[in-house]
Amino acid sequence: MLEMLRQYISGYVALTEEEFAVLGKRLVVREFDRRQLLVRVGEVEEYLNFVVKGLIRMYFLKGKTEMITNIAREGELISSSSSFLSGKPSYYNVETLEPCTVLSISRTQLERAYQESPKIEKLGRLMTTYFVLQKEEWELECIRLDTRERFLRFIGNNPELLTRVPQKYLASYLNMKPETFSRLKNHIKKRPVTGRP
Repeated sequence: MLEMLRQYISGYVALTEEEFAVLGKRLVVREFDRRQLLVRVGEVEEYLNFVVKGLIRMYFLKGKTEMITNIAREGELISSSSSFLSGKPSYYNVETLEPCTVLSISRTQLERAYQESPKIEKLGRLMTTYFVLQKEEWELECIRLDTRERFLRFIGNNPELLTRVPQKYLASYLNMKPETFSRLKNHIKKRPVTGRP
């Protein structure tokens, strides 16, 4: 579990055994059943979560429609970030799609790790920068690419999600109607899809 997290972190910064231990001792292992909420709208997000096993989605309600803004799988982070960083109530629900195991760190414990290790503080800055850039790139794709291009780009980069995530959730994440998603999915069965180079 910890080795999986260490590999993820190494993509941002190289931590020594001692530096990683500063972070490791503050992590808690949490397990959830399928369709269990980690945080609800109106609650304060207390944890930043690294997915060890399973799938988790983040969504809000627009009327009665669920609008999915994130789907995280093994080796990825998820939380109601604005709530976690600000300490204010979440605008999102964070819910498991499969039985999940996550490594979590509280806001208080993360701040203590930052104080204890400049390298971990640098890690936090680099990760925050990456997520801001990633979010901006996704927003640009949603505006710049048409429905079909957006579908092909996403599925090309995430083919396993087609079998793990309910189709209506993927349609919501890609901001399209379920019937449009179904039509595009049937179309790609006739030819292979390649992701971003």
